[in-house]
Amino acid sequence: MDHSQMEAMDHSQMEGMDHGSMQMQGGSAPADARDPHAYSGGVTLEEGPYVLPGPRQLRLADEHVFYGVLVDRLERVDNGEGHALTYDTRAWLGYDYDRAVLKAEGDTEQGRLQEASTELLWSHALTTFWNGELGVRYDTGHGPDQGWLAFGVAGLTPYWFELDATAYLGDDGQTALAVEGEYELLLTQRLVLQPRAELTAYGKNDAERGQGRGLSELVAGARLRYEFSRQFASYVGWEWAAALGNSADQVRAEGEATQETRWVAGVRFWF
Repeated sequence: MDHSQMEAMDHSQMEGMDHGSMQMQGGSAPADARDPHAYSGGVTLEEGPYVLPGPRQLRLADEHVFYGVLVDRLERVDNGEGHALTYDTRAWLGYDYDRAVLKAEGDTEQGRLQEASTELLWSHALTTFWNGELGVRYDTGHGPDQGWLAFGVAGLTPYWFELDATAYLGDDGQTALAVEGEYELLLTQRLVLQPRAELTAYGKNDAERGQGRGLSELVAGARLRYEFSRQFASYVGWEWAAALGNSADQVRAEGEATQETRWVAGVRFWF
């Protein structure tokens, strides 16, 4: 077929369609229209053949109660002069957005508790990756026992660094700030290297409790763990601890070293 002889169609003479005269449906729904939010046939969850005994059966994702226990560090510590057992645990109970959190850490020597710190906090999800925390803390061990009010944030920074920063208001107007950060580097699917650092500062001197104004203590180290399963792992590691500023002066006055290196070995598990 030779299309070259076909005449072109002239669209310029075609009349446009006028939509102005078209009427849109409007007005109110009929009096007998079905309520879109009602259950079919008048059946509800509270009565009728489909009612279930007990409390409401349907729960949304953010209405479920979750709980967990994490023993992050349960380790034997050797500083060259002796050894101790250190623990760092946390447990939580609650919902997606609000939950109760219990944190406990401390160390023992020769079967006796040397130092312990316990926190009971209310945790609220502020954003997708950050929680706000508010509660109390109680310390025992070095010097007289001490109570604190605690408030801070905990979460995940860009590039997957875990950060926990908490401010404290304690007895006699003492204040403190604790910042802890760690990172998990997966060498294989089961072998994980975990660098970790913790910095502590105080608002004023308290020689009785070994607290010096300003930056007080820095702890940094790394642990290499092997995960037998996602819930259980063993690890070995190295840690360096140093007293800083006025706290270091107090340590020197007692005739002790301001720095020490520790070798650690332990287990990590959760359920």
